[in-house]
Amino acid sequence: MKYYIFTLGCQMNKSDSERIAKVLESCGFKSAPTEEGADLIVINACSVRQAAVDRIYGKIKKWQSGKQNKKIVITGCILPLDRHKLHSKVDLIFDIKDLPNLPKMLSIPSLLPITHHPLLRNKREALIPIMTGCNNFCSYCAVPYTRGREISRPEEEIINEVKQSISRGIKKVVLLGQNVNNYGLDLKNTSFVQLLKKIIGIPGNFQISFLTSNPWNFPDQLIELIAKEPKLIKEVHLPIQSGDDEILKKMNRNYTSGQYLALISKLKSHFRPKGECCEGRVSNLYLSTDIIVGFPTETKKAFENTVKVCKQARFNKAYIAQYSPRPGTVSAKLYKDDVPKTEKKRRWQILNNLINS
Repeated sequence: MKYYIFTLGCQMNKSDSERIAKVLESCGFKSAPTEEGADLIVINACSVRQAAVDRIYGKIKKWQSGKQNKKIVITGCILPLDRHKLHSKVDLIFDIKDLPNLPKMLSIPSLLPITHHPLLRNKREALIPIMTGCNNFCSYCAVPYTRGREISRPEEEIINEVKQSISRGIKKVVLLGQNVNNYGLDLKNTSFVQLLKKIIGIPGNFQISFLTSNPWNFPDQLIELIAKEPKLIKEVHLPIQSGDDEILKKMNRNYTSGQYLALISKLKSHFRPKGECCEGRVSNLYLSTDIIVGFPTETKKAFENTVKVCKQARFNKAYIAQYSPRPGTVSAKLYKDDVPKTEKKRRWQILNNLINS
């Protein structure tokens, strides 16, 4: 029997797919290089944008047509409405937290013990989730409804996975969470900075990065650690989403554009511009962000505020999305999707040319 995993969405889903592969191979499945050669297809879904959901429906229609007749399983980030619609179209929908029970749900025996460790496809990089879920409830976001509230993994479990990855020759460890800075708030006697220090202390020639952080709880201790520790890659992904204060408020982002820029200024004060020598500072910081254009009620003036902030922040990279209302989220309930698609595309192009070109 062969399997194929169709992964949509973020790094967290990619990490989960590696863990799904490990479970399936413990049951005797072999990986198929293409979806056509698979008997079992696992869709690791993303409901964050409608385009991703539309791709799922298109793929299911293709796989169920003609002689293909494949077994189809879905997991990942699935909104309740999407789950209801997809239920009759696939063989199984399961929550990723129930992954250890997948063999039982598929009525197949496990030949090896089920573990939390992934099947590492990338031989140089390990994606390691340190927590799941989100407590922030940004008005546009589906994650709290698909992954639930924040749950931190036990520190010892994370440390052991990092050690195993390094022993296999991994050179880069990527720590994952919807808001990694909140790690440990539901545990005793730990924090994200403390976890980082313990991972830094593990012997070996490897580097560490992490995502995602949120601007409202990026502590000074973390900034100082990034600046001084050689094992920490000098990259920070810090989503701004909008540079307009009214839009940020409607997004429930809990900071202003001024507060965001002040944090960026503090971050960059620990680093030197490329090609310059500044005593007491380390090499240049690589700063990336997420931005949503066309959020409901975003006027041309509001968008111009975002452009202005982006020019001041001088991002190295931006992941820009055109707003897509997600069923069940606050913004979908409260606000009409009133920015035309053509205008969203125009604003996307302006920011993409400004930051990514």
